[in-house]
Amino acid sequence: MTRTPRTTARPASPAGRAVAHAHSSRSLPLPAAHRGSRAAAGGDPGGAVRKTVLPGGLRVVTQSVPDVRSATFGIWARVGSRDETPALNGATHYLEHLLFKGTRRRSALDISAEIDAVGGEMNAFTAKEFTCYYARVLDTDLPLAIDVVCDMLTGSLIRSEDVEAERGVVLEEIAMTEDDPGDCVHDLFARTMLGDTPLGRPVLGTNETINALTRDRIARFYRRHYDPTHLVVAAAGNLDHDTVVRQVREAFEAAGALADAGAEPVGPRTGARRIRTAGRVEVLDRGTEQAHVVLGVPGLSRTDERRWALGVLSAALGGGMSSRLFQEVREKRGLAYSVYSYTSGFADCGLFGVYVGCRPNLVHDVLKICRDELDHVAEHGLDDEELRRAVGQLAGSTVLGMEDTGALMNHIGKGELCWGRQMSVDDMLGRISAVTPDDVRSVAREILGQRPSLSVIGPLTDRQSARLDEAVA
Repeated sequence: MTRTPRTTARPASPAGRAVAHAHSSRSLPLPAAHRGSRAAAGGDPGGAVRKTVLPGGLRVVTQSVPDVRSATFGIWARVGSRDETPALNGATHYLEHLLFKGTRRRSALDISAEIDAVGGEMNAFTAKEFTCYYARVLDTDLPLAIDVVCDMLTGSLIRSEDVEAERGVVLEEIAMTEDDPGDCVHDLFARTMLGDTPLGRPVLGTNETINALTRDRIARFYRRHYDPTHLVVAAAGNLDHDTVVRQVREAFEAAGALADAGAEPVGPRTGARRIRTAGRVEVLDRGTEQAHVVLGVPGLSRTDERRWALGVLSAALGGGMSSRLFQEVREKRGLAYSVYSYTSGFADCGLFGVYVGCRPNLVHDVLKICRDELDHVAEHGLDDEELRRAVGQLAGSTVLGMEDTGALMNHIGKGELCWGRQMSVDDMLGRISAVTPDDVRSVAREILGQRPSLSVIGPLTDRQSARLDEAVA
């Protein structure tokens, strides 16, 4: 099974130093290429999103794309690793594996063989706030995908022997992740910033928690979080909404999953959590060739309207080959191969980070450059040309990211689950193009003006580790 790359959203925090800037009311126009695109000129890559709420609180959202020959069907569950107690850490992801192990109607081999036999692909991913199961097939095979995925979600047996067999697989996945320090450092950064909290703990769990999980505890977790009120069904491709709704309803009713006709859907997560961590340094000693570094600060929740300005800021700082950090660290000085900035947004908080992979003896030079650039942008902002490039990059990646039925299914499913509404590509492009230079400068002062924290994985000497405090002073 796969895990989602860390969710992209945007940062928030105390105001930084106030600096007056000109051009306060001008928005950043979309490049002509994006203004003339199909999404910008005539709507989304597909048709309108339709939604039906079935008895039992099950939501079904679809987007028709008549000019393709495929369809992607998914079911989103409003449960992630942040819903786990310390003893249950890793249970959501473990359960994701177990739903592929067999139902009352199908064995594990039947589940995979039926999708393989039509050339489809099937997978799932677990994140901190949701889990998704999906299948991508030819449009003519959509009824099969609906039946198989719905059967998995409603009829899983979660047998003791499957729990024991899959335990080793999950432990191997943990080991595989730990063997990839470029991935593992982001889990370390989450722990550095969020501590021993549900959001700070790893999605996969640990060897200790996975070994301690029992069949009964996982089954209780399944029953508590997989009722229809916590689920969103999403489908995109060459499909008919009413037909999908009928097939989904038949599958759930056959499993007895819509018995509570008066149940209402559970709404999006809410909250106003603040991250107050500053100046923390965590180092994990590993015998790697590179040191893997994340320097970052608290960010914005995924519902914060400033996230559009922060997205533009992140693109300008470290979103591409022309970005400020890429140019300063890699192109001008040749100190690293990989350097980028990113944002992670949750329902009630977020993170902003800069990642660099470099030789251990270059860590301090790289961190000084990154810190100097962040401090400079926090005080002076970015010039208009950088901002225009960033807007164009963000707009282009938004449109290109919607070019297949799987991406559309993700977009509408996550939109319903996390926001309770849909935002079209036109809407998103409009929000991006409406960002003003002052919006970006304001977010830069607030976010980049904070004292950062630092996470490092690599073979640093005691002397090198002792000097890391300089980067967060």
